[in-house]
Formats: sequence, C-alpha cells, structure tokens
Amino acid sequence: MANRLTSLTVNNTLTAENYAAIHDAGIDCVEISLNDYMYDTLDIDQVVRLASEAGVRVRSFHLRYYPFEKIDISNTNEETRAFSVEYQMSFIKKVSLAGVHLFVIHASGEPIADADRPAKLAAAKRSLKELAEYADSFGSVIAVEDLPRTCLGNCSDELLDLISADPRLRVTFDVNHLLKESHRDFVKKIGKYIVNTHFSDYDFTDERHWLPGEGDINWVELMDLLDEAGYEGAINYELSLTKDARFLTRERKLEYADIKKNHVSLENRTKPETFCTRL
Repeated sequence: MANRLTSLTVNNTLTAENYAAIHDAGIDCVEISLNDYMYDTLDIDQVVRLASEAGVRVRSFHLRYYPFEKIDISNTNEETRAFSVEYQMSFIKKVSLAGVHLFVIHASGEPIADADRPAKLAAAKRSLKELAEYADSFGSVIAVEDLPRTCLGNCSDELLDLISADPRLRVTFDVNHLLKESHRDFVKKIGKYIVNTHFSDYDFTDERHWLPGEGDINWVELMDLLDEAGYEGAINYELSLTKDARFLTRERKLEYADIKKNHVSLENRTKPETFCTRL
C-alpha cells in the first residue's frame, strides 16, 4: 500500500491559525481553488507564505473555470478562446513563480449539445496544447480534470483524446465525477496519466462531494486501483466541511482531523467513520 500525502482543497481566505490547525491535524498540503470573484484579487505569495510558515505545502492550484461565457478554453469563438487561454497563462506564470507547479483545469463548461461537441473538443485541444507548452516553460504541469454530465472529459476515452493534444498533459482524477463508466474502467485506461486527485463520495446520480464513506464508492477497490496504477501523489480531499450538505445532513461540521482520519482509514482499507444521515 502507498503512503501518500494528505491534501485538502481550500480557498484564499484561510488565516495563519487555519493553516496551523491543518498542519496539527496531520494534513500535509493543500490545493488552492477559488470562487470566481476571488481570482483577480488573489495574492498567491501571501497564501504560500501563510501555508509554509505553518508547515503546509501549497501543492496544486485550480485554474478558474467560471463564468463559462467568459472563461472557457473550449469556446468556439476565437476571441473568447484566446482570452481564456491568456487569462489562464497569467495565473500559470504568477502561481509558478510563487513555487506552485501543478495546475488543475476544466476543459469546458456546460451544457454542451451533441452537435457542438466536435468543435468544442477541437478548440479545447488547441488551448490545452498552448497551455501545456506555456506551463512547461515554468517547469509546471497542466492536469486536465475529468468532469460530469455534458462537460468535455466526461469519460476516459474523451479525456484521453483531450490530453493527446500534448504529451506533457496529465490528469486530475475527480472520483465523484464519473457518471458514464466505472472507476475500474476509468483507472485502467487513465491511470498512468493521473498526477492529482479530488477525493469525495457520491451516489452515482450526480456529483455530491461528500466525505468518503458517506456515499456509494467502493473505496477498497478504488484505493487498490490507484495502487495498481502506481499513483504516488497526494490524496486531495475536495468537499464541504459544513454540517449540512446536499442530500445528506451531518451531526456536526467536519474538522480537519476528520480528513486525516478518513485518509488513514482508506489507505488501511478499513471502513471510514461517518456521522451523517442520507436524505
């Protein structure tokens, strides 16, 4: 079994005390992911400094993906596509210079009609190639995230097509986004390209971002699949810590220690503790 780092997706509002609590809970690193209105005022140097002073590494950065009409690398309007690429490049440069070199990206927004899909795939691949080349100039990597519903990259075959745009492209595996195929089939095809994860649970109906164990994923199988694929990167949790989540309610708000405890349970192949009621 792998001994992977524990990571948590957070935004830029955390204080020094928050990062100290994250560190004290045994969480090694974080991924920075912001609400759309936060990006243009982001001080990434301050975020990295606060985390580092607490002994926490900023391991990855989620590039902006909303609003779709403004930020969409698959937009078939060339002016909008080019703007989206340039916008993402500005963050790749700024965040890379701050010492963070792994970038998560969405290949599209949604909804996408079947008739529009080929053109949007072509536009996204052109953008991804440009971004991969630019990121590489800073020693950074673009990891395309698998997405649900009608988004681009909603199955392994389409994700493979997207990352074929450039050999430097890799994958962020969001385990609660698969709605078209099993985790086994996905990892068997994509496994060697996975460099980052988004861990949460769901009911296979739609993404839910629940704590692992609150939904229906077979976690023993999934952890074994990641081991078989040779994945040694962080197990990054992307979920809500609040007491109430969509379609379930928790007895209390999740704490940072719950994340670490959950990760240890998954790595040990034991049933994770939960305290929720499915609605």
